[in-house]
Amino acid sequence: MRRRQNFNLAARERNFVIAGSLGLVMAISGCAVGPDFETPKAKVQENWIEKSDQRVATQTTMSSLWWRAFNDPTLDKLIERASEQNLSVQIAGLRILEARAQLGVAIGNLYPQTQEGFGNVQGNRLSSRLANQELLQQSFGNFNVGFDAAWELDFWGRFRRNIEATDASMIATVADYDDALVLVTAEVARTYTTMRTFQVLIQLARENARIQREGLKIAESRFRSGAVSELDVTQARTLLESTLADIPELQANLQRANNALSTLLGQPPGGIEALLDGPQKIPSAPKGVAVGLPAELLRRRPDIRAAELNAAAASARIGVAKSDLYPRFFLFGEIGTQSSDAANLFGSGSLFLTVGPGFRWSILNYGRITNNVRTQDARFQQTLVTYENTVLNAAREVEDALIGFLKAQEGEVILRRAVAAAQSSVDIALTQYREGAESYQRVVDTQRSLLQERNRLAQSRSSIATNLIAVNKALGGGWQVRDGRPIVPEAMQVEMRRRTNWGDLLPPPAPPTPETLTTPPSAGNAPIFVAPKW
Repeated sequence: MRRRQNFNLAARERNFVIAGSLGLVMAISGCAVGPDFETPKAKVQENWIEKSDQRVATQTTMSSLWWRAFNDPTLDKLIERASEQNLSVQIAGLRILEARAQLGVAIGNLYPQTQEGFGNVQGNRLSSRLANQELLQQSFGNFNVGFDAAWELDFWGRFRRNIEATDASMIATVADYDDALVLVTAEVARTYTTMRTFQVLIQLARENARIQREGLKIAESRFRSGAVSELDVTQARTLLESTLADIPELQANLQRANNALSTLLGQPPGGIEALLDGPQKIPSAPKGVAVGLPAELLRRRPDIRAAELNAAAASARIGVAKSDLYPRFFLFGEIGTQSSDAANLFGSGSLFLTVGPGFRWSILNYGRITNNVRTQDARFQQTLVTYENTVLNAAREVEDALIGFLKAQEGEVILRRAVAAAQSSVDIALTQYREGAESYQRVVDTQRSLLQERNRLAQSRSSIATNLIAVNKALGGGWQVRDGRPIVPEAMQVEMRRRTNWGDLLPPPAPPTPETLTTPPSAGNAPIFVAPKW
């Protein structure tokens, strides 16, 4: 209960209140309800299924800039631009800034939560049955001005648990930023490979059309000489037109891939044509790949680290909810002047002071508070299961991409032999047709087979590249491209500073690497006072 005291309160009493309050603060510095977070466990195999394959290196560290293994300068340039210009990556960087500002708000709650000046003027009028008595004063004023403050003490670690949760969420945004870079680098490489694949398929279609035109000329020549019927000519023309009809659809798919690549680089469609120089061939992947050991995924993949940090934040929120079960202790104070006469507002005897401790306890809300604690605990358990599921999916993604990469290489060797055989069949069939030893149907069949096998070979080479990209994406590679670069573009920083005073939050410091991201200390081990982010 508040108690108004005169400003001439004895120094002994004031010192007693101050000393008692400080003693209370010191006594509560180590108290924090709720569980302390422990890193969750997840099932991880000892080694990969394909560990015995000589092309799989498990004892070496994977390359940070893995796309350079393709030896394609155009791809290197595209990924470089995408890491700087991709809008999803920029949004992820801005979320780090947002989280840092939110952490400042959480830390600020450790300090007096209410500090405000006040002043008001009131007019009061009394109603009385003795209105005929002239000496009775029925109206008077009330003038006051001053300053008050209230400080809820962190007795049960409520604010420190909230700092723990907010800090974990902020570090999770760093992991999300790195995960965005992993996704963007892999998607740029995959889309670039798709684009080059369509270019190769168009080249193959045109080459097959050239061969089929030669066959059509032979059929027309033999028809004019009366050696064959018109059926051979129509068969040859049908095959040629069918091949030519595939080209527009391939060109449309090529343009779609170019548009997707432009979007990944933060440009409108057609805005990156100047970057797409170089030979039109599918990126050539190396024979081997370094994958390390499965346990390394727990530190290397940013999304796994983000899942762990989200669990840490959810754990701390249980403590925040539990603190509502207990009374809240606070200190309050008010100082100012008050008078019924504005002329005497700052005169002698108008000064007043109110100071003292207090508490609030929501006893009748026990059911709601308890169910809120249960809600937070269920959410925390969900994050633990999500973490375990993220680890399992990460391992599956690596295994799927790894077996796809190895088997695509084996298939490519077989398809090269198939293409060579199909080419020989076409040559033999054309020669025999000229000599009249075979019908034109044999020529049609061999040319169709050659086109099919050439396309399959191109798709197989594309599959090798895309599976290698998938392996590196599943391993969590690609975030290293951010080293030495701001997480928010400098032009955007200038624009934000023009609108808002960002203090020392801009420019943001370089975020830690995924391997060094650690969960924040538990509230029970955290200091009662933390430097405010002002």
